[in-house]
Amino acid sequence: MNPLLDFSGLPRFAEIRPQHASPAIDALLAEARAAVALVSAESVPATWEAFVQPLEDANERLSRAWGQISHLHAVLDSPELREAYNANLPKVTQYWTELGQNEHLFAKYRALKAAPGFAQLSAPRRKLVDNALRDFRLGGAELPAEKKPRYAAIQEELAALSAKFSENVLDATNAYSLLIEDEARLAGLPADVREAAREAAQKDGKAGWKFTLHMPSYFPVMQYADDRALRETLYRENVTRASEFGKPEWDNAPLMAKILRLRREDAQMLGYANFAEVSLVPKMAQTPRQVLDFLHDLARRARPFAERDLAELRSFASAELGLASLEAWDVSYAAEKLRARRYAFSDQEVKEYFPETQVVPGMFKLVETLYGLSISEVTDRSLAPVWHEDVRFFDIRNAGGELIGRFYLDLYARETKRGGAWMDDAVTRRRKADGIQTPVAYLNCNFSRPVGGKPALFTHDEVITLFHEFGHGLHHLLTRIEDLGVAGINGVEWDAVELPSQFMENFCWEWEVLKHMTAPLRDRRAAAARAVRQDDRGEELPVRAADPAPGGVLAVRHAPALRLRPGQRAQCARRARRGARPGGGAGAAGLQPLPEQLLAHLRRRLRGRLLQLQVGRGAVGGRIQRVRGAARRRGRSRPRHRRAFPRRGAGGGRQPAGRGVVPRLPRPRPAGRCTAQA
Repeated sequence: MNPLLDFSGLPRFAEIRPQHASPAIDALLAEARAAVALVSAESVPATWEAFVQPLEDANERLSRAWGQISHLHAVLDSPELREAYNANLPKVTQYWTELGQNEHLFAKYRALKAAPGFAQLSAPRRKLVDNALRDFRLGGAELPAEKKPRYAAIQEELAALSAKFSENVLDATNAYSLLIEDEARLAGLPADVREAAREAAQKDGKAGWKFTLHMPSYFPVMQYADDRALRETLYRENVTRASEFGKPEWDNAPLMAKILRLRREDAQMLGYANFAEVSLVPKMAQTPRQVLDFLHDLARRARPFAERDLAELRSFASAELGLASLEAWDVSYAAEKLRARRYAFSDQEVKEYFPETQVVPGMFKLVETLYGLSISEVTDRSLAPVWHEDVRFFDIRNAGGELIGRFYLDLYARETKRGGAWMDDAVTRRRKADGIQTPVAYLNCNFSRPVGGKPALFTHDEVITLFHEFGHGLHHLLTRIEDLGVAGINGVEWDAVELPSQFMENFCWEWEVLKHMTAPLRDRRAAAARAVRQDDRGEELPVRAADPAPGGVLAVRHAPALRLRPGQRAQCARRARRGARPGGGAGAAGLQPLPEQLLAHLRRRLRGRLLQLQVGRGAVGGRIQRVRGAARRRGRSRPRHRRAFPRRGAGGGRQPAGRGVVPRLPRPRPAGRCTAQA
């Protein structure tokens, strides 16, 4: 049996091959079209059971099969799989476009909305019907017959351009590598980064150190490498990927121009002034002007702090690093040096407190405590097949032991995987004749993999990313809604869908959470940690008056707090009891389990700052001012993901929720992603 046609359980990733794609998609398209023809007949009444349910069943099967192909295209790309994906993309796109323009189905949804029995439907089903009517209009159902072919052609071309855009970025990223043979050029780089580069070179059968444009390799060079020419080389290669400066066949500039022209034509055919207006229809923000006013106001408020931080960084770079001109490839490096100078700690040092073997269980412990759940790993690959040996699979059960959700966890970067971090749905919760369908999610990141036989180490920023994506996953997996189109992440306004993920991010600043996900990696650090805890257990150290926290970006991101050296913590506690000011004296070798003063400082910096989302309409009406009391929102210097795990379109990428033509399944939109990857 074709594994893509088996919907009895989890996807059979270990068996799926590129040659399975076309036969499965052809069969499912035929099945879906037969269902559409059946429910479109005049003899079929406009009721939920008569036409919505059968259509939903057929479309879900198509969506799940195409979703598996799209997912593999994103995480395990190969020439054969790409060929199969692109061969079927136009066929799937055509089907969703046909569905969106089907006047008979549109009429049945309108009849269902107008029927006396509509009020007796559950709230989720009423919302689902309202979304479907909106999406038929956005899908071109009301266009004159002579314009529909052109509209359909636009959708096919947009889907193809979107897929090609993503492929060009991946190909350009994978095509570049730099082999360093002179170890002196690696000055400043942490040991684990060097080891990963050495292993990468050995994998190619070469001596030296191999660096690429994948983020775990690229960013440490920008942050730590003393060799300015090395930083400049990698920076220029990174920012010119898939552009006119590289291979013509990977140049995305013409694609972007075409996408913009087609989107404008798309919007104008639907009666909108521009594509921004179309994009906002299923969102809470009401108009492009409202969005721009918000952004301009944010820029006005932030600019003075940014200018002050930049001036401070330029001054430091000139006086301390000998950089007369601070270039783009110097910013991360200079910021890291400034942090080390002022606060005596670095991202690399903090990273050593966040091994994967502590972070992931610690995150699970938080969720288990909050929601009364238990999370357990399924290690038997026959029960949960995966697409790569790095992938892990987990079950979520409630307090009664009932299985309520499942998820894949794919943490590490690799050449066959697109960049960034994202969550996507594999299976959505719904009620079926034989019971509740258990939801399944994909959680994907691009973190550094383990090197030298040691656990992978995460920066605090990566910990936040992981919590962020797991928040999306929990949103999808813990839903109690039983109708596909509005269960989990589906049907949620796309500018509100980030709320659960932002909620999870807040816990990354709480010591009661962090203490369960941090651990020293060396015995000497563990010994020092035990001595410190015995001396001043439970006490929070005061902030040194001589080191006031700087404002703006540097305070929150680049220079979070003073870190006391090993041995100083106990000494500072004693001095604090006597009223002395902490911070002086030399420390012994080693590190405390986690700099609590860093946490204390950040809490003070962020406490009271509100997470404000200006909303115009939708499920959340008004202004969300607080999340968990005084929500603490952290700025980002690097985006985490393209777009917030949008619903899957035929283009294999993501699209805003509500752009679908029928419940659950959207017509294709260009791929984009949560906030795009770096």
